[in-house]
Amino acid sequence: MSCGVLPRRSAIDRILVSVVDDDESVRESLPDLLQQFGFAARAFSSAEEFLASGCIDQTRCLLLDVAMPGMTGPDLQQELIRRRKTIPTIFITADVGMTVRQRLIEQGAVECLFKPFSDTVLLDAVNSALRPK
Repeated sequence: MSCGVLPRRSAIDRILVSVVDDDESVRESLPDLLQQFGFAARAFSSAEEFLASGCIDQTRCLLLDVAMPGMTGPDLQQELIRRRKTIPTIFITADVGMTVRQRLIEQGAVECLFKPFSDTVLLDAVNSALRPK
């Protein structure tokens, strides 16, 4: 899958948010919601698919599931760091353990959202990830 040219209806459309989650319902719903917020969005079923996509350099924010078969979300985050690709990352997880959240934040995540989360919480997290540091 190639990232290709993204549609440009307004300035915010140029911001690509990539979703990496093995759950098909998440891959279908989150990109639709992100597009309603005005972002361009692409969904990937695995970390490996994202790495092979050609979208890494265009992605400005990454929504990343923690637990996936094969390469996990934290594994992907570490691989991107190894490749010197800095993408603000928001983890999403069904594991409500606060130690998981704390560990992910300490490793550089912008946020860790617990499923299910509201549209407002998601938008706030993405906007926070996109703010200049």
